[in-house]
Amino acid sequence: MFEKILNRTYVDYVVYSVTTIKGKYGFRVKLIFSNNDEMIKQHSGFKLKSNANKERNKVISQLENHTYVVDSNIKASEFFDYWLEHIMKPKITYNSYMSYRNIVNNYLDVFFKNMKLCKINVNHIKKIYGEVTEQHKSVAKLLRVVLKAALNFATMHNLISSDPTENIYLPKNVNYTKYGFLKIDTSKVLDEEQVKILIEKSKNTPIYLHILFAVIMGFRKQEINGLKYSDVDFVNRKIHICRQLGVKSNSNKDNFDPKTYTKQEIPLKTKSSDRVLDIPDIVFDAIVEERQKYEQNRRRRINDKTHPFLDLDYICCSTYGHPRSKGFHQKYFKKLLEENNLPNIRFHDLRHTCATMLLNKGFNVKAVSLMLGHSSTIITTDVYYDKSCLVIDLTEELNRYIDKVKPINKINENVIDFATNLTKTFNDFQIA
Repeated sequence: MFEKILNRTYVDYVVYSVTTIKGKYGFRVKLIFSNNDEMIKQHSGFKLKSNANKERNKVISQLENHTYVVDSNIKASEFFDYWLEHIMKPKITYNSYMSYRNIVNNYLDVFFKNMKLCKINVNHIKKIYGEVTEQHKSVAKLLRVVLKAALNFATMHNLISSDPTENIYLPKNVNYTKYGFLKIDTSKVLDEEQVKILIEKSKNTPIYLHILFAVIMGFRKQEINGLKYSDVDFVNRKIHICRQLGVKSNSNKDNFDPKTYTKQEIPLKTKSSDRVLDIPDIVFDAIVEERQKYEQNRRRRINDKTHPFLDLDYICCSTYGHPRSKGFHQKYFKKLLEENNLPNIRFHDLRHTCATMLLNKGFNVKAVSLMLGHSSTIITTDVYYDKSCLVIDLTEELNRYIDKVKPINKINENVIDFATNLTKTFNDFQIA
């Protein structure tokens, strides 16, 4: 249904004069489409002829500006479901799709149930923003993003005459995070001594390399799981982050072997995430040691017909060569925190810990951002620097436009130059 509606554009129209229709005033509009099909639409129910004429003039203006709603009987819930599955799903990552689906199924479809899409107005937008904000502010932020995107699409395709979300914001008690800023809550990061404890205690666990990659090099979970030995330059001690594991958009779970659907090789989060870094000594030694275990497991199972070794080259893998799942680290990580009286933080907070430690040691904000895979992000923490420092880093941030037009290798060289000092910084984390 929607494919036909979206691809149908009127090329001409006729607006008839106001007349009496069933005891009241109204008028009819004839639309002529590019395939020569015609449609008659009726606007009626006006008690006064003057009101009918006002509406007629409004419709003529909309027709001229191509903002006239051709199909006014579309249900909002049907539109949101179609937009999610057919417009957004092919464009966004699996995790983003699941977040969007939660918003559509649990909020938009419920709030706008049985409502016509073209009837959604500013008051409806304000009401849903207010109700969801009272429940969960973080959900309200995502809801606003989803709703604005969906209704903007509807406006562009003449499913609604204007976007009711325009210039409408969440209640004032919701703080927006500015685009291009990574706000780090330093109450949820580890200090230097706690990092040393975590590294030491994790050495004999299956997530030792996960810990090192996250807290020393600032890698994301799925970037860690996607690393291969072929990404490591063992001569020059450099590593190339060029993929992550996850779910490809529009992939069908039925087409995958058990426990492989969420471990597909997918592109990195952004182009800036593709980067080359020097490897600090402690991390390099751990990679070499893990490679030795990898070879031992491969030789040991070379003739195992029942459980053969899966030689996929992943650094972080099982003894059978299978890549790790997104949540593999969780039980080991939480156990390490609990047993060593460390703060109960998320694994992702190790990435923030890495950034905070480097910033506190005087590393340049732009360089740290590049290391983390954000080419144009300003990182802020609540203890790192004052407003004067922020101004200094903002002036440097103006160069982001220059960086974007440089070849990717040039950006990586900048990261490499920065990372040369990283090895020296983290050498004292080497555990005997």
